[in-house]
Amino acid sequence: MTRTTGTTERITVHGDEVAAFIPYPLPPKDPPVDLSGPLAEQLAEAENALIRLDFTGDMVPALDWLASAFVRKEAVASSQIEGVEATLVDLLRFECGETPAPSPDVEEVVNCIIALGTAREALSGGEGAPLSVKLLNEAHRRLMHGARGAEKAPGEVRDVQNWIGGARPAEAAFVPPPPYALPDLLGDLEAYMRAQDDLPPLVRAGLVHVQFETIHPYRDGNGRIGRLLITLLLAHWGLLAQPLLYLSQYFRRHRPAYYQRLRAVAADGDWEGWLGFFLDGVATIADEAVGSANALFALVGADRERVLSRRGMSVAAIRLFETLPRHPIVTVNSAVQRLETTKPTASRAIDLLVAAGVLAETTGKRRDRWFGYGDYLDHLRAGTELG
Repeated sequence: MTRTTGTTERITVHGDEVAAFIPYPLPPKDPPVDLSGPLAEQLAEAENALIRLDFTGDMVPALDWLASAFVRKEAVASSQIEGVEATLVDLLRFECGETPAPSPDVEEVVNCIIALGTAREALSGGEGAPLSVKLLNEAHRRLMHGARGAEKAPGEVRDVQNWIGGARPAEAAFVPPPPYALPDLLGDLEAYMRAQDDLPPLVRAGLVHVQFETIHPYRDGNGRIGRLLITLLLAHWGLLAQPLLYLSQYFRRHRPAYYQRLRAVAADGDWEGWLGFFLDGVATIADEAVGSANALFALVGADRERVLSRRGMSVAAIRLFETLPRHPIVTVNSAVQRLETTKPTASRAIDLLVAAGVLAETTGKRRDRWFGYGDYLDHLRAGTELG
């Protein structure tokens, strides 16, 4: 199928003449997106997987710590796509206070979590702020705060030309629209996110992600905000009651295909190829999230039983165990804070959980040791290691 998805304009950037791409507004036309055949089957599978995930979210207790775990995995995976070298364990060690200050890589992951939380809170607040460019700008400001891109106009739509790939514009894999075109393009995108449309919401979410990435409205951080936007759309359009689906793990796993499918929309008008990839990612990650939720709750439930039934287990140790699903790495100092107790009591609580086989010391040092909820961590960090 042949489709033109935008126009090009010859511009000069740093002395190089290049063709900047200006996308047409959504939805695709001439022809419209074809949702028949295999794509219809993929859509049905993705929608059913979301229903299963939504049902899982309704059924499991203590959903807050599960959502917190998934948010952290998403922030790590989304940041790793952009070359950030921080793992989930690096993040959790910082959060428990084991490292006094975050490395620049960990800081970027933390900012990603803050950006997502800020945007979700705005959408779900009492007044229910609309999903808008203004909201995305605020998320971008939080994302870039203090990070290595802090000098690149956090929270502001770019007023300079950017390009993707290559040391100079002439070597670029893709040149986004010129700055003067951004107000109209972003206005059209915002209107589409708020408008009614005959296309299924899941398809619309896939379209919006590509359109945002194509516009590339910021000097830096576009990929992370674009992937965050998928999560916001799923909530905004009522596809998931709880924030349990995050696609960065799938995109990271298939990074070359992810970039190829994004670029093929502008180059060849291949919306269908992108949507097939996107819907497969939704179905895959939703089913993995269901499996992960069930496995984690079964693990925590079995370990809780073991802790409660173990002779000599202290109240402090039981209370400390209940903090582990949200904070699966612990030090003596962090245990003191969590339990609001003394160092000897916190140390004894950790020792009891080590003896029960729940916690394991991982540093091999005599001082400044940290302990991990081993089985839980092994399951949770799958897919977030470097390499």
